[in-house]
Amino acid sequence: MGKRLSKETQLKIVKEALAGIKVGALARMYDIHPETIRTWVRDHRDSIPVEEIPLADEHLQEMQRLQEVEQRYEKAVKVLGEKELEIEILRELLKKKDPAYLKNLK
Repeated sequence: MGKRLSKETQLKIVKEALAGIKVGALARMYDIHPETIRTWVRDHRDSIPVEEIPLADEHLQEMQRLQEVEQRYEKAVKVLGEKELEIEILRELLKKKDPAYLKNLK
């Protein structure tokens, strides 16, 4: 069940979470359950000195860019899903023999 990561790797992930990278993005990147990461953060956040929390280095910038891309993708998928639903409703309306919307036009 799950892979065991070294204490060093766990702390690296905790520091990235404390630096502002979303747990969901870290979970996907490291293939670890988000709740596991949250537990590590709870267990270790008080023992990590502020100066050890990474600033905007290239890795973190890439992670933040990935988060933004994922958010835009999720929004696009939602909009697309709504449009497909609207099209399906319109198709069903067109199939009706005596649709109410045509009576209102007369």
